[in-house]
Amino acid sequence: MNKKLATNVTNAVKDQEQRKALNAWAKSGYVGSIIAGTGFGKSRCAILAIGLVIRKYEGKGLLLVPTTQLQDQFKLEFIKWGYEDVLDNVDILCYQSAHKIVDTHYSIVVCDEVHLGLSPVYRKFFENNTYDRLLCMTATLPEEAEYRELLINLAPISYHISLDSCVALGLVAPYDVYCIPVDMTAEEAATYKKANNLFVHAKYRLGQFDAFNNAQAILANKMPGDKAAAAMFYKAIKDRKEVVQHATIKLDAAQKIAENYKSKKVLVFSGTNSFTDDMAKTLGGLSYHSGKSKAMRERILQKFKNGENTILCSTKALNQGFDVADSEVGIIAGLDSKTLPMIQRVGRLLRLSENKVGKIFILYVRDSQEQKWLENAVSKLNNVQWLNSIEDVLNLFNTKQEQAEV
Repeated sequence: MNKKLATNVTNAVKDQEQRKALNAWAKSGYVGSIIAGTGFGKSRCAILAIGLVIRKYEGKGLLLVPTTQLQDQFKLEFIKWGYEDVLDNVDILCYQSAHKIVDTHYSIVVCDEVHLGLSPVYRKFFENNTYDRLLCMTATLPEEAEYRELLINLAPISYHISLDSCVALGLVAPYDVYCIPVDMTAEEAATYKKANNLFVHAKYRLGQFDAFNNAQAILANKMPGDKAAAAMFYKAIKDRKEVVQHATIKLDAAQKIAENYKSKKVLVFSGTNSFTDDMAKTLGGLSYHSGKSKAMRERILQKFKNGENTILCSTKALNQGFDVADSEVGIIAGLDSKTLPMIQRVGRLLRLSENKVGKIFILYVRDSQEQKWLENAVSKLNNVQWLNSIEDVLNLFNTKQEQAEV
């Protein structure tokens, strides 16, 4: 099959699956959620839903997004998919602004990355306004019980497809994930141990079985309890996370990996903006995060897209809405307890292109809370390999180089 024909077949399959999702939403009374892995084409689903409704029923449409970058990107998506004519009847707003709207009626509301629009503040939009149709979209259901229940009540699941099912259908590129343990320095280990001891002590004072929810409720004055222990509990969590997300050995490990992909575009995800800056400096890459102005971020992205620099380091700013099809190598050096950021980050590397196989290298601190987070985050992914050290990765590179030479 030639390249053009293969692309046409893939586009046809993707179009069929997207319309299947929208049909399921329609059968749900035009109120529901599409849960689909990054790369499925949720953006196109949003455009089709809004475009078809506005053309048929007129009225006003609203598209809610988490970032100004996505605001600009969606305007181009309407043009790309042939719905420029409806733009005058569609508002594209960030959740940060939309929650201030009151007493307004919409023919259709579409919520992109809806998990970011369910906070007590942002959900006020749904409480204070009305709409005939509601489409919510995200890569996975929210992990917080409160947010998950809210979404299911607000927009029940109409269609759900996992990232690996997208791979099986040929909608996104196949991938390999390598989990690589690293060790803390003696100073980092001592700091981590101190924070972990504080965590254990606070957890004991709060109650062993539901300490997290108890601490949250106590600090929010929703239940009586030991406020000092609750504050101590959250401080311990923060301190542990700070140590593992800034483990200096990750810089050296990332450099060793990146050196083997000098001809590829590499995305590097860290846990904090300061570590992203350190990573960019170590790798000679670009640093892209919320601490930079919009104009600066646009210039940085352009340098990466045109190949002026092939390493782009970020914190969370690339988790939503970033699309560079020729990015195929990822290094994840900062984790948290949630699965969604992992799905989003992996998905950033799996935009479909010919013969592409995404390579994702995840650096985590051995025998720490970060290892538990990782085990949870990749539990629903296939093609995950757990290595013993960074040396295993280097041996993997050497083996492939020898095979290529033969």
